[in-house]
Amino acid sequence: MRYLNPADLDAVSQLDAALTGHPRRAYFERRLSAALRQTKHHVQFGVEAEGRLAGYVMARRLEGEFGRTQPSLQLEAIGVDSKLQTKGLGRALLGELEAYAKRHEIPEIRTMVHWRDHSVLRLLDRAGYSVGRSLMIECPVHRGSLGDLERRSPAAPGNERPWRERDYSAPAANDYEALARDVSDIRSMSLADLPQVASIDRRISGHNREAYIHGLFDEAMNDSAVRVSLIARADDVPAGFIMARTDFGSFGRSEPAAVIDTLGVTPDAGHKGMGTALLSQLFANLQALLVEKVETVVAYNDLGLLNFFYRAGFVPSQRLAFIKRIG
Repeated sequence: MRYLNPADLDAVSQLDAALTGHPRRAYFERRLSAALRQTKHHVQFGVEAEGRLAGYVMARRLEGEFGRTQPSLQLEAIGVDSKLQTKGLGRALLGELEAYAKRHEIPEIRTMVHWRDHSVLRLLDRAGYSVGRSLMIECPVHRGSLGDLERRSPAAPGNERPWRERDYSAPAANDYEALARDVSDIRSMSLADLPQVASIDRRISGHNREAYIHGLFDEAMNDSAVRVSLIARADDVPAGFIMARTDFGSFGRSEPAAVIDTLGVTPDAGHKGMGTALLSQLFANLQALLVEKVETVVAYNDLGLLNFFYRAGFVPSQRLAFIKRIG
């Protein structure tokens, strides 16, 4: 057992392609590269057998997605050579991940698995994982209105949005309906926005999560193919943000998908459509990138957030959440 390194790229890619039936080299290249930049946020082990790499496991350290305050590991990829799958190598890789979590006082490991991925489900069952309480929800990417969030009558005098108008979008869905993004001041994040985003997050969550926000910014600045994040302003003051990433391989995906990590709007801008505008602009940008689907994970009891996403057209995903508590 050992840590993975960039020299393992070919072996990991070939092993994964043999297991899944489709190549994900670009995904593994990004993950191995990110692990060098952010050693505290990526955990990647390989296992050798018969003088060659026979299996791998990749996880990310999470510390702030949607208000979580305790750290966790998110298992994103695991694979073992099909010829050696009866040798206990999968269990050994998961055991090494658990040992890492114990050493670093991380209380849980989370993952998402498609309900039809029977081999991985059996492995998680034997390793003591149980069904989690988080829900993965998803929505096809489109440029139209966001379900019930934007089903409203045409704009009338006196009903204009309170933030400055700036059009970053394609034409509205029809001549009589203005989408939220069409009358919002929204743009892509830059490094200069870090203090403002951290301040907004602190006002919303009540916790200082600057290290978590800084980690997201590092990926946004160093790997533009992974993150697509936006910031909104009201009267030239930052009032909300959405942080997302495009993923072309995690959890075994073969199709391009985007994952929303966190969404925040200041109390002053709440109930004014700012969250809708951010989500609408994100969809427009993702469609330009040919991303077909957007996903996010929400706690089962976060009814307010679930209601927001469901009204926008999100539905339950075919992927199920699993968790392993580390004693």
